[in-house]
Amino acid sequence: MDSAQRRLKIIHGHIASLATGQSQLLDFHPTAGEFFIEQGYSVILPEKLKNGKWNVYRSIRSPLKLVDHFPNHPEILTLHDNFVYAVRSYGDSKYLGTRVREDGTVGEYRWVTYGEAGAARTAIGSSLVSRGIPKGSGIGLYMINRAEWIVIEHACSSYSYVSVPLYDTLGADAVTFIINHAELSAVFCTADKLNTLLSCLSDLPSVRLVVVIGGSEHLLPSLPQTSGVEIVSYSKFEAQGRIDERPFIPPMPDDIATICYTSGTTGTPKGAMLSHHNLVASCSGACLTIKLYPSDVHISYLPLAHIYERTNIIAMAHYGASLGFYQGDILKLMDDLELLRPTVFASVPRLYNRIYDRIVTTVQSSGGLREKLFNVAFNAKRQALEKDKTPSPIWDRLVFNKIKARLGGRVRLILSGASPISPEVLDFLRICFGACVLEGYGMTETACLISSCQEGDNTSGHVGAPNSSCEIKLEDVTEMEYTSQDKPYPRGEICVRGPSIFKGYYKDEVQTKEVLDPEGWLHTGDIGLWLPDGKLRIIDRKKNIFKLAQGEYIAPEKIENVYHKSKFVAQCFVYGDSLNASAVAIVVVDP
Repeated sequence: MDSAQRRLKIIHGHIASLATGQSQLLDFHPTAGEFFIEQGYSVILPEKLKNGKWNVYRSIRSPLKLVDHFPNHPEILTLHDNFVYAVRSYGDSKYLGTRVREDGTVGEYRWVTYGEAGAARTAIGSSLVSRGIPKGSGIGLYMINRAEWIVIEHACSSYSYVSVPLYDTLGADAVTFIINHAELSAVFCTADKLNTLLSCLSDLPSVRLVVVIGGSEHLLPSLPQTSGVEIVSYSKFEAQGRIDERPFIPPMPDDIATICYTSGTTGTPKGAMLSHHNLVASCSGACLTIKLYPSDVHISYLPLAHIYERTNIIAMAHYGASLGFYQGDILKLMDDLELLRPTVFASVPRLYNRIYDRIVTTVQSSGGLREKLFNVAFNAKRQALEKDKTPSPIWDRLVFNKIKARLGGRVRLILSGASPISPEVLDFLRICFGACVLEGYGMTETACLISSCQEGDNTSGHVGAPNSSCEIKLEDVTEMEYTSQDKPYPRGEICVRGPSIFKGYYKDEVQTKEVLDPEGWLHTGDIGLWLPDGKLRIIDRKKNIFKLAQGEYIAPEKIENVYHKSKFVAQCFVYGDSLNASAVAIVVVDP
């Protein structure tokens, strides 16, 4: 059906609905998606037909309808559906791998298959149901990344519970706040977190159950029955569920799947409510850009309490990939990489900056012929990539295979997110590792991905085109002189809308209304501009400025980013106010 026929069909349907008295206005759709202009990696649409303003951008892959399910699988609407599909499709394939044994020693990776993880999920969920934990209750996860984390998350999805991660680095005060705010009924924790939990247990009236992973079962404390709290080992809890299996209690797509709390750097933590539909939509849109396969191996070390790694895991499960967990010590991550040999590596700019600094320092210190050979190889590959040509394999054999071995030697896909990465480092990764390197932009409130670079696009300095599950517009910020009419590039605050947008902050209607407007647009607070080929570049942060005593405006993040380029700086915080003439910085040195 061509565009003319589609328009006639809409007009006919509109007239017919008026005749029957069942009017469906022409602006029923959030964006007038019958007409669009192609612009490189994006398409531009009018936000509203009545004002004629063409300012909404979508991915070229989803110009007329935003994606909310995986390709060819419209039946997968929830995380439960997704894992049922994974178990059925990849039951005997490796799923969860761990190096750490029950006695704390570290060895080779041992694997649990999709089928075995599915059985464990059923056992954990059944045990929760048999203890009378009501449907819709919040279940806390207080541990670093490990196989049990994933199994518990699957149990929550299959039995209609809400998973609530507790940051591994949180102190007792923040743990107490989140457990009470979310009114958690049960908390799963590792043995090393038990004392922190017990120290505040008297202040946690909603908690009825604590399940402890690892440690010696006979060393678990016994609480008086009057406390109303049961403490049980994970192994015993799972065994009881296998004996008394209960049927699934599948969630609806709009049911809340998880509440992700922010780290609370600007006050008490806020709980972002994400539905099953939000998460499936975000991941399915991302997977149109980021191709995954059953042969892929992913190393999980980024905190599962953050949405970045959560969505990585959901997507990996859909395509039957294997997930290997790091041993828990970030200083030994390179050992884990060497043994696991992942094909997909997702990380953050801070680690990539360290890899970049280490390689550059090593090359410079080698001097002589080695340094000259590296520079010749580097420049040859860079020129080939700039011309969209395949570099000669001789350079990998002579120089870069040794560098690739640092990530295990098999990485084909490198993902970067959570904060901006410099174009210099991004290009360096592409050249040295010979992998597809993609930068993404997102936030918890959008179930992760808002936009990402595209495979085959070797340019840098941008965050790519919109995710296929959302649409983006730039809203004028006149006080900062950013407008959609700016030349040569439209500029403004990045606003996002679509099926991946969160349901709001838990028990916080005021802050929800601050970021979600009546028309469904999420206001990110980031300032962006559109490049001519439909790619988004982030250039500033709304309101994150202050005025010094002499009237000079300061954008602290820009100054912080300059300091962060130094290898000696781990963290930097710039502050000032209108009563003083100078800004000050607090710098944490990197040992």
